Amino acid sequence: MSITILLIIITVAISMYAWRNQNLMENWVHHPQSVAQHNEWWRLLTSGFLHADFGHLFFNMFSFYMFGRVVEQYFMAIFGPTMGIVLYLVLYLGAIILSDLPTYFKHRNDRGYYSLGASGGVAAIIFSSIYFNPQSELIIFPIPFHIKGYIFGALYLIYSYYQARRAGDGINHSAHFYGALFGVVFTIGLVPEYFPRFLELILE
Repeated sequence: MSITILLIIITVAISMYAWRNQNLMENWVHHPQSVAQHNEWWRLLTSGFLHADFGHLFFNMFSFYMFGRVVEQYFMAIFGPTMGIVLYLVLYLGAIILSDLPTYFKHRNDRGYYSLGASGGVAAIIFSSIYFNPQSELIIFPIPFHIKGYIFGALYLIYSYYQARRAGDGINHSAHFYGALFGVVFTIGLVPEYFPRFLELILE
């Protein structure tokens, strides 16, 4: 079975179970103060398997499905089945953890701050996919026309950075920004030989 599909099944199952089990939700959600005061570092990872509602879950998992299959196939073709899967998991799970670290440092003394969702990992996968296929065309609702992958990537980073600085809408834009950044940097580090091709495609 595709590792992307398996991760989606696990995430959907845990998210739906947590909606009915408040104890699990409270123990797994990212609460920076609990991490700082009680060393509950697992929250940086487990929060990536929780979602606020069905819409949040569907959007993340649909995006993960669309782009994850592409990245998974590239990784397995380049590194072989076993190492490809290992590196793919490092990319996705590592992004979930690392994208939450800036949030942790910013809110570690904020008793009322919580965050959850796989957005950091999904953003990493999307940007890894853009590295491999920068000319791929995306449709971003509600924009009624196709956008080149590399253009979307630049706009996404600018928007996420701006919204993270602005804050106040209840969305952890910081995780989106750092997840995306980690995704492209990690993939370039793994496959630097694709970088000249990437530049050629975005400049043509």
